[in-house]
Amino acid sequence: MERTTELFIDQLRKRNRAACQRLVGDYGPAVFQMVRRIVQRQEDAEEVYQDVFVKALRGIDNYDWRKASLATWLSRIAYHESLNFVRARRPDIVYMDDRDLGTDHIDDLSEEGQSDSQSIQMLEHALAMLPRNEQAVITMFYYDNMSLADIAYVTDSIPSTVGSQLCRIRKKLYKMIKAVHS
Repeated sequence: MERTTELFIDQLRKRNRAACQRLVGDYGPAVFQMVRRIVQRQEDAEEVYQDVFVKALRGIDNYDWRKASLATWLSRIAYHESLNFVRARRPDIVYMDDRDLGTDHIDDLSEEGQSDSQSIQMLEHALAMLPRNEQAVITMFYYDNMSLADIAYVTDSIPSTVGSQLCRIRKKLYKMIKAVHS
C-alpha cells in the first residue's frame, strides 16, 4: 500500500473529520451508483448510501488493504447493504428458471434493419427484468470494468463462480431478448 493511502486509512481510523469527508467525496459517486443500480427508489438509495458510509467508518478498523482496494471494499459494503435493503422490502422475483438455459449457442441478436439504439433498448429492458443481484454483477463487470476477482470479493464468491454466473446471466438475457423479439 502506498504511503499516502496508508496515512489516509490511519486518519479514517482516528475518525479525522477531513479524512471522513474526503472518503465520501472521493468514493461517494461510485458508491451511490452501485446502490442506485440495486435500490430503485431515489429516497431509499440515499438512505442506503448513508448506511454504507456509516458502516464503512464503523468497520474501518477491519479494513485490510491486502484483500482489496478501498474502492472495492466500499463496493462490497454497498452491494450487501443494497441487497439487504431490497430483500427486507420484498422478495426477489425470478423471471426464468436457470435449468431452461442449457448450453445454447448465442448468436448475434441484431437483425438487418434493426438499429443499435433498438438493440440497446431491448438489452436495457431485459436487464431491468433481472433480479437485483444479477443486475449488479452484470453492471460491475461491463459498466464498472471490475475484474472477476473484485466482483468475487464484493459478492462473497470466488472468481470462477462469478465467471459462471456471468455466463448464465448472458444466456438468460439472450433468451429474454429472443422471447420478446419473436
